Amino acid sequence: MRRRVEVIESTAGQVTAELTRRGIRPEDRVTITIDPEQDSLFLGRKESRARVVAAGLTDKDIERLIEEAREEVQPHLG
Repeated sequence: MRRRVEVIESTAGQVTAELTRRGIRPEDRVTITIDPEQDSLFLGRKESRARVVAAGLTDKDIERLIEEAREEVQPHLG
């Protein structure tokens, strides 16, 4: 079974708990990217979310759109 790639946003202090919650074992290999631009990224997301909410979309709508976009891209990955 092929595992899908996931992006997880977390704080450094919560990484272990998040991986454990997702069933990742201590011996499983993971890649962690440290994003020094996180603050500006957060501000951009906050602004974008306000626009999406103003357009009448719910969090559930946003999640559905993201999942649809992932499914469209999956066949083109490696």
